[in-house]
Amino acid sequence: MSADTLKAVGPFHKRRGLMIALLVAIALIVLMAIHILSGGKTKTGAPPQVVSAATATLGPMPEILSALGTVTPVATVNVLPQLSGYLVAVGYQEGQDVEKGQFLAQIDPRQFEISKQQAQAQLAKDEASLSLARSDLARYTQLHQQNSIAEQTYFDQKFTVQQLEAATKADLASIAQFDLDLIYCHITAPVAGRVGLRLVDPGNYVTQSTSPGIVTITTIKPTTVQFTVPQNALSKVLQRVNTGAKLAVTVYNSDNSKQLATGTLYALSNQMATNTGTVTLRATFPNDDEVLFPNEFVNVRLLVDTLQNAVLVPTPAVLSGAPGDYVYLVNADQTVSVHKVTPGPSDGKFTVILTGLAAGQQVVTDGMDRLSDGAKIKIATAKAGATGHTPAPHPPGQDGKRTHAVASS
Repeated sequence: MSADTLKAVGPFHKRRGLMIALLVAIALIVLMAIHILSGGKTKTGAPPQVVSAATATLGPMPEILSALGTVTPVATVNVLPQLSGYLVAVGYQEGQDVEKGQFLAQIDPRQFEISKQQAQAQLAKDEASLSLARSDLARYTQLHQQNSIAEQTYFDQKFTVQQLEAATKADLASIAQFDLDLIYCHITAPVAGRVGLRLVDPGNYVTQSTSPGIVTITTIKPTTVQFTVPQNALSKVLQRVNTGAKLAVTVYNSDNSKQLATGTLYALSNQMATNTGTVTLRATFPNDDEVLFPNEFVNVRLLVDTLQNAVLVPTPAVLSGAPGDYVYLVNADQTVSVHKVTPGPSDGKFTVILTGLAAGQQVVTDGMDRLSDGAKIKIATAKAGATGHTPAPHPPGQDGKRTHAVASS
């Protein structure tokens, strides 16, 4: 190929390359435009999401503190022997209810009866000696007045009478002590309650304050429940207690499936536990049905106060996420917007909205999984909200609050 021909082919190849590159660029621009236009049409034509909604209304709401409590008997007494001897009789059945002063056990009293008889004999002897000494003192007194005996003899006899008087008093005290020992031999219930399992059998030799004792008595009716509340909630409780209010306390079983009893708060501890930041409270219960068992763990709900005319929404409507606590507010154009709120007390079914929402506004209660701010919605069923609602207490720890992440628009 000649040099002229090569010179002509070179510019041709360059022009063809430029044309190919230009065509490719135009094709890419067209594809991007089609993609953008088709995407916009898809988004614009997306169907609205079906949700459930409810209207915020006004109603009462109890302020309740929930805590873990322990059934604490009014009295738990471990009956210990107060002297030593053989246990000869037991007068109770295991698990029996006893009254105060009822016979429980008997220690062999014979050694104490003998000791009492010895003390009585010593008293009789000392009383006889005292009578003789007093008679001699009366005679010595007369002779002393006549200066017929030595003065020292008179004073010696006077001191002898005083010594014998003291001896008779000591004898009387010994007799009283043996009378008390005989009472201690006959062991009775110091309080009313229920006895536990037998700790010692008849025939055993027991000693003073021997462990584990004769029997343990626990008061079943009435009983108390002891629980703690955090220091942040204490001021409200103190405010109500100081006004003379009787705060209601309800207890549930360990899995919150059954209400056990209702009572009233009657005592607060005088110190805060520094390691936990809590204060101990105690409530009393009649326990006539004996459903509260000593040392049983229960769930406690303390009714501190009741909010009146509070803004109420169903608890599932209140979510937590990046904005904090919020709800999806239904707008007039059938869209939703993320609306920050400040939730208050809850009974599990309904939650109080302290700020951020007014009665009459509509919020989404179900179907929020794929919602975002400004999304189109379609309300499937509009619930009546909480009109005329009196919130029912719920077991502790079941406030129904969910966590939901806010989707970006």
